Amino acid sequence: MAEYEGFCVKCRKKVKIQNPEEVTLKNGRKAVKGTCPNCGTVVYRFIKG
Repeated sequence: MAEYEGFCVKCRKKVKIQNPEEVTLKNGRKAVKGTCPNCGTVVYRFIKG
């Protein structure tokens, strides 16, 4: 899987998403879900579907 960057709300900066996995939200949008390498918070990034 490609490397994704997302915004960590806790660290307040862009980070590379660790353990990325593609998920489909309830409304049908696709996103990548993973964790922040610094603090371990869940990070989401919307992607083209």
